[in-house]
Amino acid sequence: MKKYLRSLLIATPVVAGLAFVSFKQDDRLFEIARNLDIYATLFKELNAYYVDEINPNQLIKTSIDGMLRSLDPYTVYYAEDDIEDYMTMTTGKYNGIGAMVNSADGKHTVMMVYEDTPAQKAGLQLGDEITKINGIDLSTREDFDTGKLLKGQTQTSVTLTIQRYGIPKPIEVTINRDIVKVTNVPYYGMISEDVGYIDLKDFTATASREVKTAFLELKGKGMKHLVLDLRDNPGGLLNMAIEISNIFIPKGEEVVTTKGKVKEWNKAYTAYNPALDIEIPIAVLTNGRSASAAEIVSGVIQDYDRGVLIGQRTYGKGLVQTTRDLSYNTKMKITTAKYYIPSGRCIQAIDYAHRNEDGSVGKLPDSLMTAFKTRNGRVVYDGGGILPDILTEKETYSPLALSLARNRLFFDYAMKYHFEHKTIKPAKEFHLTDSEYGDFVKWLSNKEYDYTTQVERDLNDLEASAKKEKSIDIIQDQLKGLRSKLAHSKDNDLQISKTEIKMILEEEILKHYYLEKGMREASFNDDQEVKEAIKLFKDNARYHEILKGTKK
Repeated sequence: MKKYLRSLLIATPVVAGLAFVSFKQDDRLFEIARNLDIYATLFKELNAYYVDEINPNQLIKTSIDGMLRSLDPYTVYYAEDDIEDYMTMTTGKYNGIGAMVNSADGKHTVMMVYEDTPAQKAGLQLGDEITKINGIDLSTREDFDTGKLLKGQTQTSVTLTIQRYGIPKPIEVTINRDIVKVTNVPYYGMISEDVGYIDLKDFTATASREVKTAFLELKGKGMKHLVLDLRDNPGGLLNMAIEISNIFIPKGEEVVTTKGKVKEWNKAYTAYNPALDIEIPIAVLTNGRSASAAEIVSGVIQDYDRGVLIGQRTYGKGLVQTTRDLSYNTKMKITTAKYYIPSGRCIQAIDYAHRNEDGSVGKLPDSLMTAFKTRNGRVVYDGGGILPDILTEKETYSPLALSLARNRLFFDYAMKYHFEHKTIKPAKEFHLTDSEYGDFVKWLSNKEYDYTTQVERDLNDLEASAKKEKSIDIIQDQLKGLRSKLAHSKDNDLQISKTEIKMILEEEILKHYYLEKGMREASFNDDQEVKEAIKLFKDNARYHEILKGTKK
């Protein structure tokens, strides 16, 4: 009897707890139903009485986007009209012409033509201004998406009326649409006698196949060391991160673990194929725009001491998204879990679940970061992205260079140069002469652009502080004198920043002749992370000491 009573006393709180949970769940469902009813009623009233006609699809999408944005940037709704963009993001393919068009200030300019695409085969050039699509004058159209007008079913055609630099009369170009494949590896090649380079820019469905193809081809050319460039890679499909990691780590090794609310979806993913190469020295390049799947790959390489990371700390996106089908051919990509790399660390840098009073979110403080260890015992940390083994300074540009780029003056001059010079040297050999740089400076003399130097910004801050503290009268004359002496001269700054400006201009010109590949080849001599990798490969002892944790 006592035993039964004791069991009953122990069990009673459990039953009560279950009842409480049930009540809370029912309460939550009631709140959802109540608010959905309020929303539907509100929308009907808007539709009936709002002073202007409303677009139901657009208004609903705006409200859904606002709701999802309050959670995190990666939980996204795709309306039926956006499904093609979603498919492009996941498969890396779309039906269209293969050109990037920028629409600004009423002009629609071709900024890039991709290799082996209908646009390139039809002769479309960088700088071409599209004025009509299938006879429709774009200057009479407002609030439309040029990209969607250029896309269409395979084997259909689109006729563009374009204005080309140096040719007074408009040109008509008819392009037959086809399947355009967005390349995950836009460039790979040998950057020295025995160092191969693979530039991985995305993780769509063909990423691992592209990396394997590039890797095997470079091995065939004598590659003894590999530079894997993950800079500016926003990530993509999780299975591609697993397969690419598997190229360099043995079968059976853990790559990533996901943990979320739905316990049945929690899973540890392992390398399921034999590796292509577990010995070749690797340098992985990262920066603050390397995210998600790119962080899984770089984290795996670091956690297994399989290679050395060079660059800046990665973005810190350790969240997993799952796509769910909704009604009427719509979809939602929803954050369902966090991922953990082999050392056990999660690299998610921002806590979206707990916001500040103003609704903003912040990065996790260093005090909350936890130490983990790589396979060789090196200490690494969670919560703030992946910290490289060799840190380099973030690339910065002078205010002058930024102003020239913002006003599209590099691009416009490259268009002029391309018209005036039908051929140039190969990308690796091309350089502007001092005389040609002088021509660029002369061309800029009547162009509109301005900028504020750092010293000028500091003076502005000093003046603002002096006004705030009521001491401006004391230093007014000195400030005026300093401004007079430090006022920037464009011609003078163009000579001071000549090396930087010339390098950017050369890359822009090469893009007009050789597209993305030419621009990339030209950049290696000035790429600090690439130079650091080549330097490291020449010092085999240092490479292995870093991986053993005996040298920084």
